[in-house]
Amino acid sequence: MLGIKDKVIIITGASSGIGEAAALLLAARGAKVVLGARGLERLATLAERITSSGGDVAYVATDVTRRGDVSKLVTLALERYGKLDVLVSNAGIGPISPLDDLRVEDWESMVDINIKGVLYGIAAALPVFRSQGFGQFVHTASTAAHRIVPNMAVYSATKMAVRAISEGLRQEAGDKLRVTVVSPGFTRTNFAESMTVPALKAQTLASMDKFAIPPDAIARAIAFAIEQPADVDVGEIIVRPTAQG
Repeated sequence: MLGIKDKVIIITGASSGIGEAAALLLAARGAKVVLGARGLERLATLAERITSSGGDVAYVATDVTRRGDVSKLVTLALERYGKLDVLVSNAGIGPISPLDDLRVEDWESMVDINIKGVLYGIAAALPVFRSQGFGQFVHTASTAAHRIVPNMAVYSATKMAVRAISEGLRQEAGDKLRVTVVSPGFTRTNFAESMTVPALKAQTLASMDKFAIPPDAIARAIAFAIEQPADVDVGEIIVRPTAQG
């Protein structure tokens, strides 16, 4: 807890799944959480839960495909709390499909949210971290960035990009900034909501019911990376169900 208490932590994609679990856990451990997601109503409900438990929270509707939205989220953290310790770029979607389906709009959405959303976070937070002399990026990737399977080529590519960007950032960051990639395996979230192929969506939901792990497991991994001393940089954590192949 000592490494988390009073830290100011931004979380994107915070209204559900891993983002929601991370917000609840980090707030319970004493962090001041600043939440962004497209669903304002869900954010408000989550913020109320945190506040009612004695937590400190701010939030604003955030679409990570809009650079201005991400900048406003960082500005909110600075205006409310005077600093920013951690940016958790967690927003992501996975409308997987065979390449033969040519679902180009789905491909573009994954690139815009999964890759550009992370880059916009870096663009907004990196100057702040440099000015402060401290800061940490936590980027949510996926086990799909380590293993490519049919129907997931574009999704895997976007998550590989997150890992590549993160490693490049880590090498450029110097000895004051930290960069962590968290790669979840099959996790019980609303991941299937963005899927546009009914058969793949049904298959994903069935597998999720069978062996997916709860988002709290990923939240704990995020907390572990954040709570380390300033001279310890956890580069990547892979968390998957024991039953996942």
